[in-house]
Amino acid sequence: MPRLILVCGGTGAGKTTYSNSLSEQVSAIRFSIDPWMQTLFADDMTSIDYDWMIERVQRCYAQIWEVSEQILKTDGNVVLDLGFTTKEQRNVFVDRAIRLTIKAEVHYLDVPPQIRKQRVKTRNQERDPAVFAFEVTDAMFDFMESRFEIPDENELKHGIIVKA
Repeated sequence: MPRLILVCGGTGAGKTTYSNSLSEQVSAIRFSIDPWMQTLFADDMTSIDYDWMIERVQRCYAQIWEVSEQILKTDGNVVLDLGFTTKEQRNVFVDRAIRLTIKAEVHYLDVPPQIRKQRVKTRNQERDPAVFAFEVTDAMFDFMESRFEIPDENELKHGIIVKA
């Protein structure tokens, strides 16, 4: 049975690092949203505009799903590191998995905000290409912090909580 794993957590939780490791462990193809956004749209962004960004994120999600669906239909595993800030975003992919008769797994990285903020500062300084796509400012961190919805019990019935 193919596996679809949705990785979520607040900014700086370590989603990309975790996804990289997990995809090797379960022999999965990994998709991370940050490099897609950086490559396709960073040069076009003139200011931080959430509506502008989320519209482009949705375009990436559509293309990523098209490829993910092909992988899953051939019994391959997929790890999605797409932010999944809200329950609604996660449910879109869970519902798509259900239509393929696959149970999506939600892996929630539960890391306290002060640790995540320090990780972001370190990532901004080190700029390791394995995990750095763009600089995350304090304003961006705070903005996303207010939007993140922690997965509930129902979402995690086929998933796990990963503690810091």
